[in-house]
Amino acid sequence: MIYHVLKTFLLGNVVRKSRTGKAFLNSFTQATFNRQSQVAMSYGIVERGSPFSQDYRVYITDNNVPISPLHDIPLFSDQEKNLYNMVVEVPRWTNAKMEITMKEVLNPIKQDIKKGKPRFVSNCFPHHGYIWNYGALPQTWENPDHLDDGTGAKGDNDPIDVIEIGYRIAKRGEILQVKIIGTIALIDEGETDWKLIAIDINDPLANDINDVGDLDKHFPGLLKATVEWFKIYKIPDGKPENQFAFNGEAKPADFALGVVDQVHKFWKQLVGKEVDAKGISCINTSLEGNSFMISNDEAMEIINKTPLLQPPQPVDPIVDKWHYVHLK
Repeated sequence: MIYHVLKTFLLGNVVRKSRTGKAFLNSFTQATFNRQSQVAMSYGIVERGSPFSQDYRVYITDNNVPISPLHDIPLFSDQEKNLYNMVVEVPRWTNAKMEITMKEVLNPIKQDIKKGKPRFVSNCFPHHGYIWNYGALPQTWENPDHLDDGTGAKGDNDPIDVIEIGYRIAKRGEILQVKIIGTIALIDEGETDWKLIAIDINDPLANDINDVGDLDKHFPGLLKATVEWFKIYKIPDGKPENQFAFNGEAKPADFALGVVDQVHKFWKQLVGKEVDAKGISCINTSLEGNSFMISNDEAMEIINKTPLLQPPQPVDPIVDKWHYVHLK
């Protein structure tokens, strides 16, 4: 299937070029998704290695050309309407903690590793895995050297996180078009970790959800459950409750869009070499005039050097355990 999405070609001073990519080798597993928008483009994924292992990677493609989900996918799907692209890292109800890797070339999605083992998020009763589709906005960066006036903490050195609350369970590596309706400011181990709240614009309720004030009417209990989830999800791992700025209050859409604007500017500084990249890979295939840009053939060669897709590794049944957490 072909996944059609809205994409803007002009973003600030960064111009994105249109490309017709070469077909991948038959050994590549290519998955694509369907959605309609004004400009027909094709995003897909290439899985490499063995799922639930240290070598598993999900590379994102655009018209069969490898790209960086951090740098090559535009922030906006429709800037005039304040609609954004979201990279799905973790589908709802799943436990494997997948994330865009910052230091590897092309920034593939991989499973977080803890003490040499792939990491799975614990099930804290009554929740199972992630309770929404979880991912990030491309072309954003929470600068670890920036002290936020509102939170009193510095950024976490990652793209800004998004929770998508629509009815459909998305797929890992899928690119959604979302409307941002608010944000929560998590303080995770002393770092500012914004959690944007968004909804897929194709969701049946998307037109009715425009701000955090609409949540209790259409999704009663979800906002409270979301704050609780982020508060307790690390407790089974022996860590304390997470803290929040603004007393855990969800900030409205206008506030959230201001945060997005700021972290997008930080990303521009990152790829423009205005700040220390601190080991972050800024390699891309589409940012014309950018010193980190590589050719399509070079990008394909990077993936060719990685292990072919293999069957998943067995997962310890302990991942399914339900943890009963006592809140203080």
